Amino acid sequence: TIAEFSGRNLIQGEPDASSFPSGGLRATFEARGYTGWDVTSPIFLQVEPNGVTMTIPTAYVSYTGEALDFKIPLLRSQEALGTEALRVLRWFDNTTTKRVFTNIGPEQEYFLIDRRLAEQRPDLLLTGRTLFGAASPKGQELEDQYFGPIRERILAFMMDVDRELWRLGIPAKTRHNEVAPGQFEMAPVYEATSVGSDHNMVVMSLMRRIAAHHGLMFLIHEKPFAGINGSGKHNNWSMATDDGENLLDPGNDPHANAQFLAFLVAAIRAVNVHADLLRASIADAGNDHRLGANEAPSGIVSIFLGAQLVDVIEQLEQGPAAASKKGVDVELGVTSLPVLAADATDRNRTSPFAFTGNKFEFRAVGSSAPIYWPQTVLNTAVADSLKQLADELDGLDHGDFESLTGILSGIVKANKQVLFEGNGYSEAWHAEAERRGLPNN
Repeated sequence: TIAEFSGRNLIQGEPDASSFPSGGLRATFEARGYTGWDVTSPIFLQVEPNGVTMTIPTAYVSYTGEALDFKIPLLRSQEALGTEALRVLRWFDNTTTKRVFTNIGPEQEYFLIDRRLAEQRPDLLLTGRTLFGAASPKGQELEDQYFGPIRERILAFMMDVDRELWRLGIPAKTRHNEVAPGQFEMAPVYEATSVGSDHNMVVMSLMRRIAAHHGLMFLIHEKPFAGINGSGKHNNWSMATDDGENLLDPGNDPHANAQFLAFLVAAIRAVNVHADLLRASIADAGNDHRLGANEAPSGIVSIFLGAQLVDVIEQLEQGPAAASKKGVDVELGVTSLPVLAADATDRNRTSPFAFTGNKFEFRAVGSSAPIYWPQTVLNTAVADSLKQLADELDGLDHGDFESLTGILSGIVKANKQVLFEGNGYSEAWHAEAERRGLPNN
């Protein structure tokens, strides 16, 4: 027998589209579907005990052209955002950038528990969470899980995960204890969104497999145990150009960085106008148990900018911004310790969408969720705002920053209600959000 294998087999495949869980989009008598090689995401080799499998990230489409996966909508949203972002950059006389794309750094939270104990719990085995039982005798009283050492058994698991991820070309960066007993987190180096989304799926699969080798059960249900923290993903999101510029980097003087302010204001409008869609994109039974307490963000979609940028935005609302607040040094009063350079802004972990230095952190995504769909919705919402901004800029002369200020000021005035710096868990915020007309789902 002679088996032939051509390059065409790599580029296009034909799976059974009627068997895919597509909500009945393809019936059994309409079975043909196609996979196409997604060249934005690297192929990789999966090393198994008895062999090696070459895996090719693909897009999945029906015979009649409907997207049957999350990848195609994500790539469409990416191109839509890139097209409109380039229009804005051209107004700022950027003629060299050829492509704008989004980056993602999804922090993955998870629980590890002893497998022998887990196998005595049918609720945990079948649903990924406890449905009955008693509160643990020890919870988070001292937060000693968070700040204590990583236990030997867990560190062995983490090191195995790191080795396998690097072998697959997935750059793991951080590993640490999380706040709840038995809870942990890993974070990767940021990558293009289509690549980072694929890699996060591999991360979850790999962790589940390696945990079993260490006699552990891997849990990524958003709220596996009552009374303690649940798990989420913190999707660190930014926009970048193909020549290496982060469009959400404010620089040393954000008030004087007109291009940054244009992209920042577009993101603010996107989250305000499409708050209901963003909330829907991260909604599921597990995540809705988690949101609103225990270090999870609020279910009311709002934006935290921090003191520095809020001050700049308030100035911009009235006209040109003239100054930016600066961070201060923290003196510890000990000669052997360094003077610490404090940021100009604090962090707000109750915010679902927080600015953190040179990116937004979409904190509300659930730990078990594929991140393709939340990022598709976010990219598309920002593309919508950038299109509106680009349409208005088309009527201005390049360099007419006075008119640009007027446009940005108008967007701020129409969308400032989504900005919130306070405690997202408080009853006062629920009342204030209702007064502002923000959706509370």
